Amino acid sequence: MKQSKMLIPTLREMPSDAQVISHALLVRAGYVRQVSAGIYAYLPLANRVLEKLKTIMREEFEEIGAVELLAPTLLTADLWRQSGRYDTYGEDLYKLKNRDQSDFILGPTHEETMTALIRDEITSYKKLPLNIYQIASKYRDEKRPRYGLLRGREFIMKDGYSFHANYDSLDETYEDYKHAYERIFTRAGLEFKGIIGDGGAMGGKDSQEFMAVTADRTDLDKWVVLSKNIESIDELPQTTLEDIQAELSAWLTAGEDTIVYAEGGDYAANIEMASSLFEKTASYTEELELEKVATPNVKTIDEVAEFLDIDPMTTIKTLVYNADDQLVVVLLRGNDQLNEVKLTNFLGANFLEAASEEDVEKLIGAHFGSLGPVGLKDIKIIADREVELVKNAVLGANEDGFHYINANAGRDFQVSEYVDLRTVNEGEVSPDGRGTLKFAKGIEIGHIFKLGTRYSDSMGANVLDQNGKSMPIIMGCYGIGVSRLLSAVLEQFARIYVEKTPKGEFKYSWSINFPKELAPYDIHLVPVNTKDEAAMALTQELEDKLRAKGYQVLVDDRNERAGVKFADSDLIGLPVRVTIGKKAAEGIVEVKIRATSEVIEINKDELVNTIEILNK
Repeated sequence: MKQSKMLIPTLREMPSDAQVISHALLVRAGYVRQVSAGIYAYLPLANRVLEKLKTIMREEFEEIGAVELLAPTLLTADLWRQSGRYDTYGEDLYKLKNRDQSDFILGPTHEETMTALIRDEITSYKKLPLNIYQIASKYRDEKRPRYGLLRGREFIMKDGYSFHANYDSLDETYEDYKHAYERIFTRAGLEFKGIIGDGGAMGGKDSQEFMAVTADRTDLDKWVVLSKNIESIDELPQTTLEDIQAELSAWLTAGEDTIVYAEGGDYAANIEMASSLFEKTASYTEELELEKVATPNVKTIDEVAEFLDIDPMTTIKTLVYNADDQLVVVLLRGNDQLNEVKLTNFLGANFLEAASEEDVEKLIGAHFGSLGPVGLKDIKIIADREVELVKNAVLGANEDGFHYINANAGRDFQVSEYVDLRTVNEGEVSPDGRGTLKFAKGIEIGHIFKLGTRYSDSMGANVLDQNGKSMPIIMGCYGIGVSRLLSAVLEQFARIYVEKTPKGEFKYSWSINFPKELAPYDIHLVPVNTKDEAAMALTQELEDKLRAKGYQVLVDDRNERAGVKFADSDLIGLPVRVTIGKKAAEGIVEVKIRATSEVIEINKDELVNTIEILNK
C-alpha cells in the first residue's frame, strides 16, 4: 500500500482536549477523528487494527462453536418493554420515534433481540444449546463522553449469547468463553486480569470481568525506550529526566475501574465486588448502660471520635437510602465507606440513591450527622458485617446535637441482616487469607455473565423439555469492547522514545510500539528521496519480496522531507522500519526495530531473513 493513497492525517502536536495518552496518540498519529462528542471515525490505520482484533476473535470463537450473525441496531421499544428495561435502563438509552410515532431505541446491547429471535424459532430442547454472537456498533447516550474511545456514545462491541436447556450446559459454555477470552487477550499482547465482576444493567448472576491493567507512570524502565547510542537511563541529564517524568505524569492513568488483587495470591475482583477477610469472633465484653450525651456541632465520625476521645472503630455510621421508592437504613462501622453496588445487589433494586435530608428529617426527626438506629420502627435496617463486632457503640441519637454511647445491637436496636456492604481498603487481607489486597487501575475489555432465565422469563422464551413440559431457556451473555481494546492496547504500548543527536543533545517523543499481531502493517518502507530512481527501484523490489513472503507493507512514497517521513513513521508505530537512503545504489538499507530502537544496516538480499529472525 502506498502512503500517498492513504488517509493518515498526523498532527505535529498532541490534541489539546485529550486527557489520556491513548486518545492523544490515536488522534495525533492519524488513527481516528472525532465526528461529534463521543462519536469517532476509525480511519484506515485504526480500521486495520480493529479488523485484526476481529479476526483473532472469530478464530477463537469458531473453536468453541460460536456462530456469527448480525442483528439490527435500530430496535423496536416493544422488545425492551417486554424485558422491563425500557423504563429502568436509565437516561443513557437512546429513544426515538419513527414517522408513525412508534417508539424505537438504538441498541446499547442485544439481550432482548437475541432472546426474541430464539424464542420465535426454537421450540424444543433438542435444538439447544445454541451459541451466537455479533460484532457491531452499540449506542449509549453518555452524559459526558471522555477519554476518546474509552467512553463514547457510539462504540464497537462483540456481544455473544448462549441458550441452554440446563445449567450444566451453561456452565460448560461459560468456561469455554472464559478460556477463549484469555486466548484472545493474550494474542493481542495485553496484560490483563480476569476478576469477579458485577452484572449491572445486564442482570447477570455469576459474572467475570476482564480488565486491561493500566500501569502508573513512575516506572521509567517500562515507559522509556532508549536509542542504541544511549547506554542507560543514568546517562540522561537530570533536566531531561525531569522533563520526561513531567510528561508522563501529565497524562491521566486510564481506567474507569479499580482492580483489587491479592499480592501473593490468586484473588482478583472489581472494587465494586471485592471483599476482604472477615472473621466473626465471640465477644465477652460486658454491655454497658445506654446513655445519651450532648455532642454540639459534632457530625462526622472523626469529629465524634475526637470529641468523645474514642477510637473511630467503636462508632457506627447511619445512612438512609431510597431503593425502588422504599427507604432503608444502612449501618457501617467507623469510617468504612458504603459500596453502593453491593447494597443494590443485596436489595435486588433497580433504582438506588441516597435519601434526601428532607426525607430523612421527616422519617427520623433529625438531620445528617445525628442519625442512628435506636428507636426506629417500621423501616428495614441492614448492617455491614463489621458492625456485628462493635460492642458499646457510639451512634447518633436521632436528635440534633446528641449521640448515644454504649449502644448494642439486639438490645437497643434490631438489625434485619448483616451482609458485606463496605468498600475494601488497600492492605487488607484477601478473603481467602492468601496475600494482601493491592489496587490497580484497569480498563474493562470483556465481561461474561450467567443470565439464567432473566430474559426468557420476562419475554416468554420457552422450549419443551424431554417430558413435553414448557421450560424457560437458560442464557449466558458474553461481551468484548472491541473499540475499547484499541485504546487499551495504546495505553499499554505507548512509549517515550529518547534519542541522542550527533551533537550530544537528548530528544524524546511519544510513539506507539504495537504488538506484531495488531500493527496495521508489518513493515514501513521509507525511501528518503522519491526522486532517486535507484532508491525507488529498490523500494519496489523490496516491497515485492516482502509481500511474497506474506508481510503487509506500507510504502511512504510521498514527496516529503526526510524529517517529516521519519516523524510520521515514529507516530504510526509499525514494528519494523526499512529506510532506503543514500546507499540504495549499493543495495544497502537501514532497518530500525520499533520495540528496542535498534538500528542495523544490511544488504537487500538479507532483509527477508533478517526480519524473519527478528520476528522469532
